[in-house]
Amino acid sequence: MSYGGAYSNDDTLTQGVILRRCVAWIVDLVLIGILVALLVWALTLLGIATLGLGFGLMAILPFVPFLYHVFSLLGPNAATPGQRLLGLIVCRDQDLGPPTGLQVVITVLLYYLTLATSGLLLLVALFTTRRRTLHDLLSGLVVVRLRALQALTPPPGYWHMGGQSPSPPYGP
Repeated sequence: MSYGGAYSNDDTLTQGVILRRCVAWIVDLVLIGILVALLVWALTLLGIATLGLGFGLMAILPFVPFLYHVFSLLGPNAATPGQRLLGLIVCRDQDLGPPTGLQVVITVLLYYLTLATSGLLLLVALFTTRRRTLHDLLSGLVVVRLRALQALTPPPGYWHMGGQSPSPPYGP
């Protein structure tokens, strides 16, 4: 697939992505665990301070991982903290732009559905082009290396015949 006519070799974008995604998943799992532990502590204190009335807020805890992923992917980095740490970014497959809100919600829902069904469907990434998992394929997203993506985008102020200076979709 050619991204805007400027790129025809996907190997540079996706080289080493599977291993990086696995390590990023572990980093994100630890961060989600820390976040949940802090919330449990804070909500327990709130519950005690309100003589039990605040314990009802513990019901939000199962939604923390989902919200962690959605807000991370919708943020300016378009990656979870673990992905960003390992130099990965989530993009639209057709033009490598930032994902839309609907794409993010679909991919996160399908990701957790995949995990709920033993996670074996994640092995699809071993057999697809651009190392895309099933939730990536169905949502129209791709995970690529940030450094390779930045090499594709022209620097700010780059002059071209279109009359306007293109801005790269992702910052440094």
